[in-house]
Amino acid sequence: MKNGVNRMIPDGYKPFISDDHFKQETYKKIEKIHAKKEASILASISAAFDIIPIKDGMTLSFHHHYRNGDLLLNMVIEEIKKRHLKNMKLAPSSIFPVHKPLVDLIKNEQVTAIYTNYISGDVAESISKGHLKDLLIMDTHGGRARAIETGELAIDVAFIAASAADEKGNANGIDGPNPCGPLGYIYPDLYYAKHKIVVTDTILDKLSSNDIDSAYVDYMIKVDQIGLSTGIESGTTQMTKDPVQLKIAKDTVKLIKTLNLIKDGLSFQTGAGSTSIAVSHFLKEEMIAQKVHGSFASGGITKSLVDMFDHHLFKDLYDVQSFDLDAVNSYKNNKNHHLMDASKYANPFYKNNIASQLDIVVLGATEVDLNFNVNVTTSSTHKLMGGSGGHSDTAYESKLTIITTNLVKSRIPFIKEHVETVSTPGTSVDVVVTERGIAINPLRTDLIELLKDSTLNILPIRSLYQKAVTMTSIPKQIKHEDRIVGLIRYRDGSIIDVIYEVKS
Repeated sequence: MKNGVNRMIPDGYKPFISDDHFKQETYKKIEKIHAKKEASILASISAAFDIIPIKDGMTLSFHHHYRNGDLLLNMVIEEIKKRHLKNMKLAPSSIFPVHKPLVDLIKNEQVTAIYTNYISGDVAESISKGHLKDLLIMDTHGGRARAIETGELAIDVAFIAASAADEKGNANGIDGPNPCGPLGYIYPDLYYAKHKIVVTDTILDKLSSNDIDSAYVDYMIKVDQIGLSTGIESGTTQMTKDPVQLKIAKDTVKLIKTLNLIKDGLSFQTGAGSTSIAVSHFLKEEMIAQKVHGSFASGGITKSLVDMFDHHLFKDLYDVQSFDLDAVNSYKNNKNHHLMDASKYANPFYKNNIASQLDIVVLGATEVDLNFNVNVTTSSTHKLMGGSGGHSDTAYESKLTIITTNLVKSRIPFIKEHVETVSTPGTSVDVVVTERGIAINPLRTDLIELLKDSTLNILPIRSLYQKAVTMTSIPKQIKHEDRIVGLIRYRDGSIIDVIYEVKS
């Protein structure tokens, strides 16, 4: 059947209708699961498999606050492998290149289903090639919280990586030799998984903060090393030096200024992409020049947002995940740098979630189409290379959603007639900024009116598309196999698109 963005989805699944359809639905949470007694300290990961016990077909969950420095998922993978368990379902909030050992378990059907919000590296490539027996389910950050809280994603065992814990099972991500920052994404798992295990390399008498409440923790395990702090800075968390992307960032801030949005009380979020971080830098300069003081910045927090906070440009930071060690240290040392759990961040059914209080969000894109739909999940050749994360959540909730993207890169147009994969529906996107012009979504007649006399290079999105294909020619359509390897679940649980197996 076709859904609300004109994509074919398999029968038996709830089709995406519109980005605001969730308002017509009822939301019922399952009961939180408290620990029956004080947390027991176990000798090893293996001991946890014995005592629970972990069996064929169970669903195990993990968080990704160590990003490409995570070591815990691979420890559990190794134990699954040793025990010859089959048909395991994994629900890590994200998967990174460091998780390459998972590929072997996918191929031999020890792991047959995966639920995640973002995926890259060898595991993504393996799934694109059709190696995963069952479907990959791609959620948003807010959607994952919703799925766990309602019991739609039922977790048997949650493995909680923590940089430090006390002997009762309280834990955090800021103490110890390997800090990673706030542990915002694990809260749904902590509250609703049947069994919860804190895994750490440091046990202290007293913690700086009890971010993980021992009332929900069943077991603790001490390992030699839980993760590498340096790994949280992996990927796209550095400011660009590319002159094209710097122009895009500068034009984005000019747009915000022209719309008179740089004013006291401003709330702001940006992605972790290099262009988005450059936007933060230029916005900081403009706020200082205008002597403006914003209310808060939120999301995955980077050094650039910490810098703005330190300059008193924002009163508060709401942090679901630290993207670098500057953010980790800021969270540890500043009372106005707050931990934000995944549900409070972006669950569509969480009343007044933080994302809904945003004035501006600046996000990236792999592709944008003529209907303003955005792809951040696959490449132009259908290969898995990312995921929505908080993209769809914040795009819908923020008062102004700006997508920054190159018009053309490496002879590939980023504005296309149709995106390969719809991650975020165009109805949630207000503006697309490229190095060769800015497109305003026709649905935002208010913005069009405000900008009609501006000096910004504002063009219809079709004109940007024509510029792109004039430079590159219309790209040849890359064929894919008929088999569906994954479903992209919109934040309300509906299916917005599917992921196909790539041609070998």
